[in-house]
Amino acid sequence: MKTQSLKRIKEIISRFEKAKVLVIGDVMLDEFVWGSVSRISPEAPVPVVLVNSETVMPGGASNVANNLATLGARVIVAGVIGADNKGKILAGELDKKGIDTEGLVVDPDRPTTLKTRVIGNRQQVVRIDREKPNEIPAATLGKITDFIDSRIKDVDAVIIEDYGKGVITPAVIKKAVSAGKRFNKIITVDPKEENFNYYKGVTAVTPNRYEAQNMVGFKIRDDASLKKAGWALVKKLNCDIALITLGEDGMCLFEKGKASPVQIPTVAQEVFDVSGAGDTVISGFTLSLCCGATKIEAAHIANYAAGIVVGKVGVAVVSREELMQRIGKEIKT
Repeated sequence: MKTQSLKRIKEIISRFEKAKVLVIGDVMLDEFVWGSVSRISPEAPVPVVLVNSETVMPGGASNVANNLATLGARVIVAGVIGADNKGKILAGELDKKGIDTEGLVVDPDRPTTLKTRVIGNRQQVVRIDREKPNEIPAATLGKITDFIDSRIKDVDAVIIEDYGKGVITPAVIKKAVSAGKRFNKIITVDPKEENFNYYKGVTAVTPNRYEAQNMVGFKIRDDASLKKAGWALVKKLNCDIALITLGEDGMCLFEKGKASPVQIPTVAQEVFDVSGAGDTVISGFTLSLCCGATKIEAAHIANYAAGIVVGKVGVAVVSREELMQRIGKEIKT
Protein backbone atom coordinates (compact mmCIF):
# COMPACT_ATOMS: atom_id res chain seq x y z
CA MET A 1 0.00 0.00 0.00
CA LYS A 2 2.90 2.34 0.66
CA THR A 3 3.76 2.28 -3.03
CA GLN A 4 0.27 3.28 -4.08
CA SER A 5 -0.44 6.97 -4.46
CA LEU A 6 -2.99 8.65 -2.26
CA LYS A 7 -4.50 10.15 -5.42
CA ARG A 8 -5.25 6.67 -6.78
CA ILE A 9 -6.91 5.55 -3.53
CA LYS A 10 -8.93 8.77 -3.35
CA GLU A 11 -10.20 8.10 -6.88
CA ILE A 12 -11.38 4.63 -5.91
CA ILE A 13 -13.10 5.79 -2.72
CA SER A 14 -14.69 8.77 -4.49
CA ARG A 15 -16.49 6.29 -6.78
CA PHE A 16 -18.14 4.48 -3.86
CA GLU A 17 -21.29 6.57 -4.19
CA LYS A 18 -21.79 5.35 -7.77
CA ALA A 19 -21.78 1.66 -6.83
CA LYS A 20 -24.91 -0.36 -6.13
CA VAL A 21 -24.75 -3.58 -4.11
CA LEU A 22 -27.30 -6.27 -3.27
CA VAL A 23 -26.77 -7.89 0.14
CA ILE A 24 -28.44 -11.27 0.69
CA GLY A 25 -28.36 -13.02 4.03
CA ASP A 26 -29.26 -13.35 7.68
CA VAL A 27 -30.39 -9.93 8.90
CA MET A 28 -30.41 -9.21 12.63
CA LEU A 29 -30.96 -6.42 15.11
CA ASP A 30 -28.08 -5.60 17.43
CA GLU A 31 -29.12 -4.12 20.76
CA PHE A 32 -26.62 -2.50 23.13
CA VAL A 33 -27.07 -1.91 26.85
CA TRP A 34 -24.42 0.62 27.94
CA GLY A 35 -23.38 1.09 31.54
CA SER A 36 -20.67 1.22 34.16
CA VAL A 37 -19.24 -1.42 36.46
CA SER A 38 -18.00 -0.66 39.98
CA ARG A 39 -18.65 -3.87 41.88
CA ILE A 40 -19.17 -7.63 41.68
CA SER A 41 -22.57 -9.10 42.43
CA PRO A 42 -22.97 -10.71 45.88
CA GLU A 43 -25.21 -13.32 44.21
CA ALA A 44 -22.62 -14.70 41.76
CA PRO A 45 -19.08 -13.82 40.57
CA VAL A 46 -20.34 -11.49 37.84
CA PRO A 47 -20.09 -7.71 37.40
CA VAL A 48 -23.05 -5.50 38.21
CA VAL A 49 -23.74 -3.15 35.28
CA LEU A 50 -25.45 0.14 36.10
CA VAL A 51 -27.30 0.97 32.86
CA ASN A 52 -26.82 4.43 31.39
CA SER A 53 -28.38 4.04 27.94
CA GLU A 54 -29.62 1.58 25.33
CA THR A 55 -29.16 1.70 21.55
CA VAL A 56 -29.94 -0.45 18.51
CA MET A 57 -28.36 -0.85 15.08
CA PRO A 58 -28.54 -3.26 12.13
CA GLY A 59 -26.59 -6.48 12.60
CA GLY A 60 -25.56 -9.53 10.59
CA ALA A 61 -26.24 -9.09 6.87
CA SER A 62 -27.93 -5.78 7.64
CA ASN A 63 -24.68 -4.59 9.26
CA VAL A 64 -22.98 -5.24 5.92
CA ALA A 65 -25.67 -3.15 4.26
CA ASN A 66 -25.09 -0.44 6.87
CA ASN A 67 -21.32 -0.54 6.27
CA LEU A 68 -21.84 -0.15 2.53
CA ALA A 69 -24.32 2.71 2.94
CA THR A 70 -22.03 4.54 5.39
CA LEU A 71 -19.22 4.24 2.84
CA GLY A 72 -21.51 5.94 0.32
CA ALA A 73 -22.86 3.06 -1.77
CA ARG A 74 -26.44 2.50 -2.85
CA VAL A 75 -27.62 -0.65 -1.13
CA ILE A 76 -30.42 -3.21 -1.43
CA VAL A 77 -30.90 -5.84 1.29
CA ALA A 78 -32.75 -9.17 1.09
CA GLY A 79 -33.47 -11.34 4.12
CA VAL A 80 -36.12 -12.48 6.60
CA ILE A 81 -37.55 -10.65 9.61
CA GLY A 82 -40.35 -11.52 12.01
CA ALA A 83 -43.77 -9.92 12.24
CA ASP A 84 -42.70 -8.27 15.47
CA ASN A 85 -41.62 -4.94 16.90
CA LYS A 86 -37.92 -5.79 16.53
CA GLY A 87 -38.46 -6.41 12.82
CA LYS A 88 -40.14 -3.03 12.46
CA ILE A 89 -37.28 -1.38 14.32
CA LEU A 90 -34.69 -3.07 12.09
CA ALA A 91 -36.50 -2.12 8.89
CA GLY A 92 -36.86 1.43 10.20
CA GLU A 93 -33.15 1.71 11.01
CA LEU A 94 -32.27 0.56 7.49
CA ASP A 95 -34.79 2.95 5.94
CA LYS A 96 -33.24 5.85 7.88
CA LYS A 97 -29.89 5.02 6.30
CA GLY A 98 -31.34 5.10 2.80
CA ILE A 99 -31.11 1.32 2.30
CA ASP A 100 -33.67 -0.31 -0.01
CA THR A 101 -35.60 -2.79 2.18
CA GLU A 102 -38.00 -4.14 -0.44
CA GLY A 103 -36.24 -7.51 -0.22
CA LEU A 104 -37.01 -8.00 3.49
CA VAL A 105 -39.58 -10.81 3.73
CA VAL A 106 -41.76 -11.06 6.85
CA ASP A 107 -42.20 -14.54 8.35
CA PRO A 108 -44.97 -14.44 11.00
CA ASP A 109 -43.78 -17.74 12.54
CA ARG A 110 -40.23 -16.57 13.15
CA PRO A 111 -38.92 -13.85 15.47
CA THR A 112 -36.47 -11.27 14.22
CA THR A 113 -33.01 -12.41 15.27
CA LEU A 114 -31.88 -10.20 18.16
CA LYS A 115 -28.44 -10.01 19.76
CA THR A 116 -28.21 -8.01 22.97
CA ARG A 117 -24.75 -6.97 24.14
CA VAL A 118 -24.22 -5.58 27.63
CA ILE A 119 -21.28 -3.16 27.73
CA GLY A 120 -19.70 -2.16 31.03
CA ASN A 121 -16.82 0.33 31.16
CA ARG A 122 -16.36 0.01 27.36
CA GLN A 123 -15.96 -3.78 27.59
CA GLN A 124 -18.53 -6.37 26.55
CA VAL A 125 -19.77 -8.21 29.64
CA VAL A 126 -22.24 -10.66 28.09
CA ARG A 127 -24.18 -11.28 24.87
CA ILE A 128 -27.76 -12.56 24.86
CA ASP A 129 -29.11 -14.14 21.65
CA ARG A 130 -32.80 -14.47 20.81
CA GLU A 131 -33.51 -16.43 17.65
CA LYS A 132 -35.38 -19.39 16.19
CA PRO A 133 -32.90 -21.44 14.16
CA ASN A 134 -35.48 -23.70 12.51
CA GLU A 135 -35.74 -24.02 8.74
CA ILE A 136 -37.32 -21.14 6.87
CA PRO A 137 -40.33 -22.22 4.75
CA ALA A 138 -39.67 -22.76 1.06
CA ALA A 139 -42.36 -20.23 0.15
CA THR A 140 -40.55 -17.54 2.14
CA LEU A 141 -37.19 -18.36 0.56
CA GLY A 142 -38.92 -18.40 -2.84
CA LYS A 143 -39.80 -14.74 -2.35
CA ILE A 144 -36.11 -14.00 -1.81
CA THR A 145 -35.01 -15.87 -4.95
CA ASP A 146 -37.72 -14.08 -6.94
CA PHE A 147 -36.46 -10.78 -5.57
CA ILE A 148 -32.89 -11.64 -6.58
CA ASP A 149 -34.11 -12.35 -10.12
CA SER A 150 -35.95 -9.03 -10.28
CA ARG A 151 -33.08 -6.83 -9.05
CA ILE A 152 -29.84 -8.50 -10.14
CA LYS A 153 -29.57 -6.45 -13.34
CA ASP A 154 -29.59 -3.20 -11.37
CA VAL A 155 -26.53 -3.84 -9.19
CA ASP A 156 -22.76 -3.97 -9.60
CA ALA A 157 -22.15 -6.68 -7.00
CA VAL A 158 -23.84 -9.27 -4.81
CA ILE A 159 -22.70 -10.02 -1.25
CA ILE A 160 -23.85 -13.29 0.30
CA GLU A 161 -23.76 -12.98 4.10
CA ASP A 162 -24.09 -16.43 5.62
CA TYR A 163 -24.54 -16.44 9.41
CA GLY A 164 -26.11 -19.89 9.47
CA LYS A 165 -29.56 -18.65 10.51
CA GLY A 166 -31.46 -20.22 7.60
CA VAL A 167 -31.64 -17.67 4.77
CA ILE A 168 -28.57 -18.85 2.87
CA THR A 169 -29.63 -22.28 1.61
CA PRO A 170 -28.25 -24.16 -1.41
CA ALA A 171 -31.24 -22.93 -3.46
CA VAL A 172 -30.65 -19.27 -2.54
CA ILE A 173 -26.90 -19.57 -3.18
CA LYS A 174 -27.52 -21.26 -6.53
CA LYS A 175 -29.91 -18.52 -7.59
CA ALA A 176 -27.60 -15.70 -6.49
CA VAL A 177 -24.50 -17.19 -8.10
CA SER A 178 -26.15 -18.23 -11.37
CA ALA A 179 -27.96 -14.91 -11.76
CA GLY A 180 -24.85 -12.95 -10.84
CA LYS A 181 -22.66 -14.84 -13.30
CA ARG A 182 -25.28 -14.52 -16.03
CA PHE A 183 -25.08 -10.74 -15.76
CA ASN A 184 -21.32 -10.66 -15.04
CA LYS A 185 -21.66 -9.31 -11.51
CA ILE A 186 -19.06 -9.42 -8.74
CA ILE A 187 -20.14 -12.07 -6.20
CA THR A 188 -18.51 -12.16 -2.77
CA VAL A 189 -19.29 -14.46 0.16
CA ASP A 190 -18.76 -14.21 3.89
CA PRO A 191 -19.06 -17.98 4.36
CA LYS A 192 -20.21 -20.63 6.75
CA GLU A 193 -18.30 -23.85 6.42
CA GLU A 194 -21.51 -25.92 6.31
CA ASN A 195 -22.34 -24.49 2.87
CA PHE A 196 -18.76 -24.68 1.56
CA ASN A 197 -19.50 -26.75 -1.54
CA TYR A 198 -22.25 -24.44 -2.72
CA TYR A 199 -20.04 -21.36 -3.14
CA LYS A 200 -18.33 -22.67 -6.28
CA GLY A 201 -17.79 -20.09 -8.98
CA VAL A 202 -18.09 -16.95 -6.86
CA THR A 203 -15.68 -14.06 -7.30
CA ALA A 204 -14.32 -14.10 -3.75
CA VAL A 205 -14.72 -15.64 -0.30
CA THR A 206 -13.63 -13.82 2.86
CA PRO A 207 -13.43 -16.38 5.70
CA ASN A 208 -11.68 -15.80 8.98
CA ARG A 209 -9.01 -18.24 10.15
CA TYR A 210 -11.48 -20.48 11.99
CA GLU A 211 -13.89 -20.67 9.04
CA ALA A 212 -11.08 -21.28 6.55
CA GLN A 213 -9.57 -24.19 8.45
CA ASN A 214 -12.97 -25.81 8.90
CA MET A 215 -13.65 -25.42 5.19
CA VAL A 216 -10.42 -27.14 4.17
CA GLY A 217 -10.36 -29.70 6.97
CA PHE A 218 -7.04 -28.94 8.68
CA LYS A 219 -5.65 -26.47 11.20
CA ILE A 220 -3.94 -23.26 10.14
CA ARG A 221 -0.92 -23.25 12.45
CA ASP A 222 1.78 -21.41 10.49
CA ASP A 223 2.59 -19.78 7.14
CA ALA A 224 2.87 -23.11 5.37
CA SER A 225 -0.57 -24.34 6.48
CA LEU A 226 -2.06 -20.90 5.78
CA LYS A 227 -0.81 -21.03 2.19
CA LYS A 228 -2.01 -24.58 1.77
CA ALA A 229 -5.47 -23.58 3.02
CA GLY A 230 -5.72 -20.47 0.85
CA TRP A 231 -4.81 -22.22 -2.36
CA ALA A 232 -7.13 -25.12 -1.46
CA LEU A 233 -10.03 -22.68 -1.17
CA VAL A 234 -9.28 -21.10 -4.54
CA LYS A 235 -9.00 -24.50 -6.21
CA LYS A 236 -12.00 -26.19 -4.60
CA LEU A 237 -14.32 -23.25 -5.12
CA ASN A 238 -12.90 -22.24 -8.50
CA CYS A 239 -13.07 -18.65 -7.27
CA ASP A 240 -10.85 -15.74 -8.22
CA ILE A 241 -9.96 -14.73 -4.68
CA ALA A 242 -9.74 -16.12 -1.16
CA LEU A 243 -9.15 -13.36 1.39
CA ILE A 244 -8.49 -14.95 4.79
CA THR A 245 -8.72 -12.59 7.76
CA LEU A 246 -6.33 -13.38 10.60
CA GLY A 247 -7.24 -11.02 13.45
CA GLU A 248 -4.15 -9.37 14.90
CA ASP A 249 -2.09 -10.98 12.11
CA GLY A 250 -3.92 -8.98 9.42
CA MET A 251 -5.11 -10.85 6.34
CA CYS A 252 -3.78 -12.90 3.45
CA LEU A 253 -4.91 -12.55 -0.18
CA PHE A 254 -4.85 -15.55 -2.51
CA GLU A 255 -5.54 -14.74 -6.16
CA LYS A 256 -6.07 -17.33 -8.87
CA GLY A 257 -3.18 -17.40 -11.31
CA LYS A 258 -0.72 -15.68 -8.97
CA ALA A 259 2.42 -17.46 -7.82
CA SER A 260 2.33 -16.24 -4.22
CA PRO A 261 -0.22 -14.89 -1.75
CA VAL A 262 -0.01 -11.33 -0.42
CA GLN A 263 0.33 -10.90 3.34
CA ILE A 264 -1.29 -7.72 4.63
CA PRO A 265 -0.39 -6.78 8.22
CA THR A 266 -3.01 -5.30 10.51
CA VAL A 267 -3.18 -1.51 10.77
CA ALA A 268 -5.37 -1.46 13.87
CA GLN A 269 -3.97 1.00 16.41
CA GLU A 270 -6.28 -0.05 19.25
CA VAL A 271 -8.61 -3.04 19.53
CA PHE A 272 -11.69 -2.58 21.71
CA ASP A 273 -14.18 -4.87 19.95
CA VAL A 274 -13.88 -7.17 16.92
CA SER A 275 -17.68 -7.52 16.57
CA GLY A 276 -18.63 -6.99 12.95
CA ALA A 277 -15.05 -6.56 11.66
CA GLY A 278 -15.64 -9.27 9.05
CA ASP A 279 -18.68 -7.35 7.82
CA THR A 280 -16.50 -4.29 7.32
CA VAL A 281 -13.89 -6.31 5.43
CA ILE A 282 -16.29 -7.77 2.89
CA SER A 283 -18.04 -4.40 2.50
CA GLY A 284 -14.86 -2.43 1.83
CA PHE A 285 -13.36 -5.16 -0.35
CA THR A 286 -16.44 -5.63 -2.55
CA LEU A 287 -17.13 -1.93 -2.89
CA SER A 288 -13.52 -1.25 -3.90
CA LEU A 289 -13.69 -3.96 -6.58
CA CYS A 290 -16.88 -2.35 -7.90
CA CYS A 291 -15.02 0.94 -8.22
CA GLY A 292 -12.07 -0.27 -10.25
CA ALA A 293 -9.60 -1.31 -7.55
CA THR A 294 -7.22 -4.18 -8.14
CA LYS A 295 -7.61 -7.14 -5.81
CA ILE A 296 -4.59 -6.00 -3.76
CA GLU A 297 -5.83 -2.40 -3.57
CA ALA A 298 -9.27 -3.62 -2.49
CA ALA A 299 -7.76 -5.80 0.23
CA HIS A 300 -5.67 -2.94 1.58
CA ILE A 301 -8.66 -0.58 1.65
CA ALA A 302 -10.74 -3.24 3.45
CA ASN A 303 -7.89 -3.78 5.92
CA TYR A 304 -7.79 -0.08 6.80
CA ALA A 305 -11.57 0.02 7.21
CA ALA A 306 -11.46 -2.97 9.58
CA GLY A 307 -8.59 -1.38 11.49
CA ILE A 308 -10.83 1.58 12.23
CA VAL A 309 -13.93 -0.33 13.36
CA VAL A 310 -12.10 -2.61 15.82
CA GLY A 311 -11.01 0.56 17.60
CA LYS A 312 -14.67 1.32 18.35
CA VAL A 313 -16.87 -0.35 20.96
CA GLY A 314 -19.77 -2.42 19.68
CA VAL A 315 -20.70 -3.38 16.13
CA ALA A 316 -19.46 -0.29 14.31
CA VAL A 317 -19.15 1.15 10.82
CA VAL A 318 -16.66 3.45 9.12
CA SER A 319 -17.40 6.48 6.94
CA ARG A 320 -15.58 7.49 3.77
CA GLU A 321 -14.18 10.49 5.58
CA GLU A 322 -12.74 8.35 8.40
CA LEU A 323 -11.30 5.91 5.87
CA MET A 324 -9.61 8.61 3.82
CA GLN A 325 -8.21 10.30 6.91
CA ARG A 326 -6.76 7.03 8.20
CA ILE A 327 -5.25 6.04 4.85
CA GLY A 328 -3.95 9.56 4.30
CA LYS A 329 -1.84 9.27 7.43
CA GLU A 330 -0.14 6.18 6.07
CA ILE A 331 0.44 6.99 2.42
CA LYS A 332 2.84 9.57 1.04
CA THR A 333 1.60 11.30 -2.08
